[in-house]
Amino acid sequence: MTTDRKPSTDPYRDWLRQRLGQELGVREANTAIQSAVQRRGWPAMQPLGPRDVVAVLQDVYRSMAENLGEARADKWLQETSADLARLAERVPKPVETPRQEVKPAPLPVSWGRRAHDLPLMLARVHAEIATRSLGAIRNDPDLIRLERAAEWDVQATQAEVRRWQTEDMLTTLRADHARVEVADQVASARAQAEVLELNVREIESLPPQSRGNPAQLAHTRLMLTQTRAFLDAFGPLVAVEDADSPLTMLQMDLQNAHFSLGVPLHPNVLRARHGLNFALWQAGDQGEDAPAVQDARRVLAQAEIEAGAQLKATLDAARAHQAALIQLARHVEDLEARALKLAGMGGDPLTLARVRLEWRQARAAARIQSNRMEEAVRLLEALVSDSVQLPTEGT
Repeated sequence: MTTDRKPSTDPYRDWLRQRLGQELGVREANTAIQSAVQRRGWPAMQPLGPRDVVAVLQDVYRSMAENLGEARADKWLQETSADLARLAERVPKPVETPRQEVKPAPLPVSWGRRAHDLPLMLARVHAEIATRSLGAIRNDPDLIRLERAAEWDVQATQAEVRRWQTEDMLTTLRADHARVEVADQVASARAQAEVLELNVREIESLPPQSRGNPAQLAHTRLMLTQTRAFLDAFGPLVAVEDADSPLTMLQMDLQNAHFSLGVPLHPNVLRARHGLNFALWQAGDQGEDAPAVQDARRVLAQAEIEAGAQLKATLDAARAHQAALIQLARHVEDLEARALKLAGMGGDPLTLARVRLEWRQARAAARIQSNRMEEAVRLLEALVSDSVQLPTEGT
């Protein structure tokens, strides 16, 4: 006679303790978990979920990378990610086990190369589970009424995958923007150094009695020294041509109503719709009159309000950046024309250098507005369109 083993009430904590114990030892594993719980202010006895496990693994990964090297930490994380994927496929089950036999899931792809890949990996696993569950529901007469709810579940999990892909895309985009913005700062510093150097030469060329306040010359020399120090530190880190790359996103229709489509496609809204359909399935003949269904309707309405507010705030930010960009771009064009005119008229070098400095500074300010606008627009497009290029498993 056999007895069923009672399921664990904290399966993710048990798995984490066992997995970390293999690498660190039981005592150190418990210490790592307790430290993560205390540092983040989690309730001590609250069962851990997949997101909590990811946070602890990120802590351990950083510690291993510092103490044992990045190669060893990467290998451990890749193996642990695969183990976590297998756990996420089993716990929790998205629906009760169907009567028919379900083919085992394929071995998980090694998605987790680094700690920041883990949330995306988990989202993909949940999306795969939801898709398989929908197929099982459609083949089970006892579960067929759950089909609509399961369809919303698939959409919600796919939206969650897209959310993490969007985060990855935005992280890469912001890194590219930061690199170019630093190049702009370096180019502005070079223009400033030219102005300061010419200014020092001009003052030094005057007779001593005509140089004015000695503190002015000393201050100009100090600024020149500081600017050169900045260039020595940051000049080698950037590509000079990046500062001359064109400004982007100048002309774009941000009044397009298609951005409002992001509300029904928002991950939180899709999840709320799944909850509503699940509540309707559970309510049976009570239908809309069931208290759980009415609660689910309120949750859905609140999710739609919050998603709409988020989209509106992002769109308003993009419009503000666009307005500032257009104004700054005109200023940049005016300064370009002024510099060309001065050069053609044989203007003095110091005046021309000052115009070029102002041009560089205005261009750097315009770049910041351009970059922030692009980030906001790419986020909006990722919420409402499937045409945006987002990372896949292999990137």
